[in-house]
This record gives sequence, C-alpha cells and structure tokens, in this order.
Amino acid sequence: MSAPAPSPLAIVDAEPLPRQEEVLTEAALAFVAELHRRFTPRRDELLARRAERRAEIARTSALDFLPETAAVRADDSWKVAPCPPALNDRRVEITGPTDRKMTINALNSGARVWLADFEDASAPTWENVVLGQINLVDAYTRAIDFTDPASGKSYALRPDAELATVVMRPRGWHLNERHLVAADGTQVPGALVDFGLYFFHNAQRLLDLGKGPYFYLPKTESHLEARLWNDVFVFAQDYTGIPQGTVRATVLIETITAAYEMEEILYELRDHASGLNAGRWDYLFSIVKNFRDGGPKFVLPDRNAVTMTAPFMRAYTELLVRTCHKRGAHAIGGMAAFIPSRRDAEVNKVAFEKVRADKDREANDGFDGSWVAHPDLVPIAMESFDKVLGDRPNQKDRLREDVDVKAADLIAVDSLEARPTYDGLVNAVQVGIRYIEAWLRGMGAVAIFNLMEDAATAEISRSQIWQWINAGVEFEHDGKPVRATAELAREIAAEELRNIRAELGEEAFAAGHWQQAHDLLLEVSLDEDYADFLTLPAYERLKG
Repeated sequence: MSAPAPSPLAIVDAEPLPRQEEVLTEAALAFVAELHRRFTPRRDELLARRAERRAEIARTSALDFLPETAAVRADDSWKVAPCPPALNDRRVEITGPTDRKMTINALNSGARVWLADFEDASAPTWENVVLGQINLVDAYTRAIDFTDPASGKSYALRPDAELATVVMRPRGWHLNERHLVAADGTQVPGALVDFGLYFFHNAQRLLDLGKGPYFYLPKTESHLEARLWNDVFVFAQDYTGIPQGTVRATVLIETITAAYEMEEILYELRDHASGLNAGRWDYLFSIVKNFRDGGPKFVLPDRNAVTMTAPFMRAYTELLVRTCHKRGAHAIGGMAAFIPSRRDAEVNKVAFEKVRADKDREANDGFDGSWVAHPDLVPIAMESFDKVLGDRPNQKDRLREDVDVKAADLIAVDSLEARPTYDGLVNAVQVGIRYIEAWLRGMGAVAIFNLMEDAATAEISRSQIWQWINAGVEFEHDGKPVRATAELAREIAAEELRNIRAELGEEAFAAGHWQQAHDLLLEVSLDEDYADFLTLPAYERLKG
C-alpha cells in the first residue's frame, strides 16, 4: 500500500480553530495550491510592474490614457456579459467584515447587496480568515445564529425576508497569507486563499440558490491585473465544473492608475464583469502614494475636506459612470461611513442630511447603487435611489455622453481651494493610532469619532502625515504659523497616547496595543522610505 500523498499546502504557526476541517479540506487546499502554482508567478511580475510604473510617475509627475489600448477604447461594439438577475438591482449595498454578528445583520439589513469583506474591513488573523469562510457557508445553509456574550442579545436570519445578495471581497494582490505555505516554502497570496476557499465551497451552492459566486476586486492598478483575475476565474470554473461566465466581478477603481484604464479593465473581464465602484479613501491614498514627489500641486488638504464634489473627484466619478454604462456595466458609488450616535440626536440629524445629499448626488449623476456602512443608513440611501430609479433596477441606459474627461482632469489636485490644517494633522494621528490598535487586536472595521474606519482610512491618514511633512506644509495654530515636521507629529502622537491612557484607565490601556500602534503609525508616517502599504509591516506584528 502506497503512502498517502503529502498535503499540497502546510498550515504553519496557527492554533487549531473550531470547525476548521470543514473549510481546510484536502480537496479545497489542493485547489488553492493549484491556484498558487499557476498564478502566483504572474502576481509577482505584476507587483514588480507596479514599482516600475510608480518610478515612471515619479520621473514625469503625469499620467495619461494608454496609447497601446486606444483601439479597445475606440471600439464601441463590445459590452460586458449580461447581468445575472441577482445582481441587476444593486441600489444599496452594505459593507462589513464576515464575523458572525455582522453576517447576520448585513443579510437582514434590507440592502440589496452585502459586500462580505475579507479585505480592508477585516484584519487578516487566521481566525478571521477561516471562521469568516465558515460563517458564509452557515449563512447560505441558514444554519447561522449568534448570541452576544456581553449583552446576551441573540441574532438570527429573518425566516421570510429576502436576504442581501453576497459579493465577497478577497484581499489585494500585495498581501500574502503566512499561515499557508507551499512545498517550496512560498506563502500563498491572501487573494488566492480567500477566493479559492470561498469559490470551492460555495460556487455550486450559490448556483443552487439562484445566485452565484460574485466578487469585489480591490486595489487593482492595471488592466493586466484584471486579466490575471479573469484567468483565475476561467481556471476555477473549469477545475470545479462550473459553467464559464458564472463568476461576476465588480472592480474597485480605487487607485489613480486604474482610473486611466477603466475601459480596459472591463474589457479584460468582459465575460465576468459586473461593474466598477468608486472607492474614495483608497483612491486618495493612491494619489498621494504615486505623486508624493510631485511638489505642492499634489498636496491634498485634510481628508474630510476632499469631498466627491471636488473637481478632480467629480471627473473620476463621472468618467466611471460614463465608462460603465457605455459597456453595459453597473456603476456603484462610494461609502457613507457615518455611524449613528446613541446619545446625540442632533449629530445624527446633521450627518443623515449629509448622507442624503451625497446619495442624492450619486443617484442623479447616474450611479446604479451605492455603499453604506451601517444598517440605519440603508433606508436613507434607498430613498435617494428609489426617487431616481422607481421600479427600474438600474439606470444603465443613462449613457452620460455629456461627460468628457481629459487625462489632466483626474489629477488636478491643485483645483481645490481647501488647504491642510493643524486640526487635520491631529485627526490623522488620532485616527491612525486608534485604528491600528484595533487592527492589531484583529478588528478591521472600527467606529472612531462616529465614522466607520477601515484600512483605507488609516492609509490616507498616515499618507497625509508623510506628505505634509515631506512637502514642508505650513498652517496656522493658535494664531501662529506652524510647519508640519516629524517632531510635531511625534508631539501630537505622544499627547494622543496620554489622552487615551487617561480616557481608558491604566488597566484597559495596558491590555491594548496602544504603544505598538503609536510606534507603527510613526514608523510608516515618518520613515524616509514610504511603505507601499501600511498593512505589510502591520501584518508582521499581527498576532494569530
């Protein structure tokens, strides 16, 4: 009798989890191992290409639409594949991590779609990676419930309600999963782990439910990266015997380079494309990252001062709607991140009106749907889109042929009147420390100052600190001019740490990761060499 074949992937440095054998089956790991063998070398090449493109931007301080793909943009004959019924009406989408409570609340929320997030709203602990997969299987089999150990409150799926359609977001290409290692010692990309386990266990189950394996693709920087995802989809469908074209993907246009390749991205994914999404914070982070050497004209003001009505942001969103509808795809708007206050009705009133105005703008601009972070915002966003859509599932027939965006319009950051402020620097430090501390505890979506923050908001916070210091930005504080310096950032961070200690008390402060979060924020904000992603050094410090 021959010895059993060795496992295709080794699970390393991971404590056993309850029910992990249901997800980490030999067959599922063999599938992930084959994805890794086939596609990780191309992933590595594309990550190297990102660095080359960034170096070119540093030399020129410019971007343009690609001349080599002009024929794709000029050809009006192609469209993306017809939309499956489960994704035809996406007027409100709720986002959040795949913990058990969020899974139930999101599916019950009344939103048409839930973005089940293994990316920015989820710190990639092994527990979150594996148990998140279990929670989704349990949701699809209606075997999910949850009792909050603190409050005793119980949560369950509403038996007769129509549940939100799930669109799952795997990690970006840049992150590896350190707990899954191939025989050659290489770590499997987190994107292939998240996608592979989810697709393997749920593709057929979702088809049986009248839906399908639907995905949001994050941090895409080029149409070549979209081509890689398309090849992953083709292989996965063949491997599992799922009909070609079953997968549907919505791509987040949340990098400045991808904004110049929207049509090409849809073209590469045309048999599997569902739409594009306008992601605000990562988009701003990408502008800072790519144009950080571009001088004063690329210095962004306080993040909350960069609204979607800023000229360069409006160019981006209107081009997205125009591109999507030209090609038969959905255009999905940005996040309403407000978290309602339990104590301050006036704060809620003001914030709800801002959310309403933002969603009215998106619906009137031609978007087919939009994101919210909290169930209480679902009816507000729904009302905005109901007013425009009525009984129609979308407004893809609104082609926005009036939109004419030039290459320079997308990077006209200097068109903003707002300027950096001292309070903006303080806020960036506060949000950065508080978010990173929660992330190191395994929480990826965190309510801070009545806003739902995730890794994208932490990225823009630390990027702005870095940019303002390196650009020598000056602002007024207490009636005096103040320059943004590393010393000033350290002073603000030290003060914030003292305030948090006083706010929490010594015991609760010591139980957290506050000093580690403080140190990491300053590391990625003040180092001369700009870290491409905050989550890379943070992952090295993440326990579990």
